[in-house]
Amino acid sequence: MPVNIVMLGAPGAGKGTQANLLAEKTNLPHVSSGDLFRENIKNQTELGKLASSYIDAGELVPDDLTIKMVVDRLSRPDCAKGAILDGFPRTSAQAAALDETLAETGQQIDVVPFIRVPEEVLIQRLTGRWTCKQCGRIYHTSFNPPAEPGVCDIDRAELYQRPDDRAETVTNRIKVYFEQTAPLIEYYRERGVLVEIDGNRDIELVNQALLGVIPAAN
Repeated sequence: MPVNIVMLGAPGAGKGTQANLLAEKTNLPHVSSGDLFRENIKNQTELGKLASSYIDAGELVPDDLTIKMVVDRLSRPDCAKGAILDGFPRTSAQAAALDETLAETGQQIDVVPFIRVPEEVLIQRLTGRWTCKQCGRIYHTSFNPPAEPGVCDIDRAELYQRPDDRAETVTNRIKVYFEQTAPLIEYYRERGVLVEIDGNRDIELVNQALLGVIPAAN
């Protein structure tokens, strides 16, 4: 049976990094909802055109349309053994709808790792990020500082802080995440598939913990 994984974690928890590492080590594709939207819109698929019509009107893309994109992606040959979902579902309603759709093909969400990191650590991780204006390389004041403050090591261009990495924005992003995701966390906990992972550790240690909770695909 395929193994379908939903990654959960607040901004700054390392969810995307861990999803990429898991994809490399398990040979399961990393399916990012953001990438799916961009791919469908770029390729002008029917789903992409529909999504564009909502986005262009400044409206949220309906759940059923997003689920269709996800299920379409899961039907591709590289997902025969399962996939690692990142960025979807975001609410318990979306999770329930996804469960129903997967059940139609005899599939399910098998495990939901929730990478838990203290809020103060999330804020430190996110507010310390600086980006090169020219090449886009990302630095961090604590974990990956440039050789010279405010200057890119590669091209000597100026570093800047994105608006969504500023302290007040970061605090609000984290608050919104937990408000929106708390019911989703409970939804998966009630179904016995949620596994909490301590994300306040070295990347490799977190990855080892994740590998330890993922069942093998066959």
